[in-house]
Amino acid sequence: MTDTNQATSTSIEQWTSVQAYVLAVICLLVGIAGGWFIRGSQGPATAAAEIPAASAPAMDSANPGAQAPTPAQMQKMADTQAAPLIEKLKADPTNAGLLESIGNVYYDAQQFPTAIDYYQRALKVQPANTGVRTDMATAYWYTGDADTAIAEFQKSLSYEPTKPNTLFNLGIVEWQGKMDIDKATATWQKLLDTNPNYEGKDKVLELMAQAKKHAGVKPGTPAKPLQ
Repeated sequence: MTDTNQATSTSIEQWTSVQAYVLAVICLLVGIAGGWFIRGSQGPATAAAEIPAASAPAMDSANPGAQAPTPAQMQKMADTQAAPLIEKLKADPTNAGLLESIGNVYYDAQQFPTAIDYYQRALKVQPANTGVRTDMATAYWYTGDADTAIAEFQKSLSYEPTKPNTLFNLGIVEWQGKMDIDKATATWQKLLDTNPNYEGKDKVLELMAQAKKHAGVKPGTPAKPLQ
């Protein structure tokens, strides 16, 4: 970070290497983090930036200063969109497709705990659905639970060891959530090695280059997930 380099020698001496690194990563991730995550069932070409906002209304082009929906409004919109699916679920409570669709509605509206609940129910019916498990793991990350996110990504890989979207997202959480640069870059390298025609190769290489700038920092210092 250039701002950090401009600090006085006195202020620099007051920073530990980990503190300085965390600040650098937080500033870096403001521009990168959300836009990199890929939905479990999507390819890199169709991945939405940050959290897809399918449930949010379009911004009024005549009123560019209009505010984005509040969390309460997002919750209400998700509830409205999910209502007919939930009604269908009453007659077929173990329908994994319906459970996944409802989970996706709440995920898109950034209602991650609710999304996790429906994803868990879908996975009880179809535990090997790696797309759902990858989305659930990413939702756990957005709730601030990096450990569970990583565990679920790893479980997804136990069913599909080379699934690119799982490897992609796992590397991000290993980097952002655990500051483990070696693991993150190894995960992304595995993605590239096992998916030679991966369409998102340039994105992976960019992430690896950014992460390697922080190599040598002690792993285990978590960064707060960006919403």
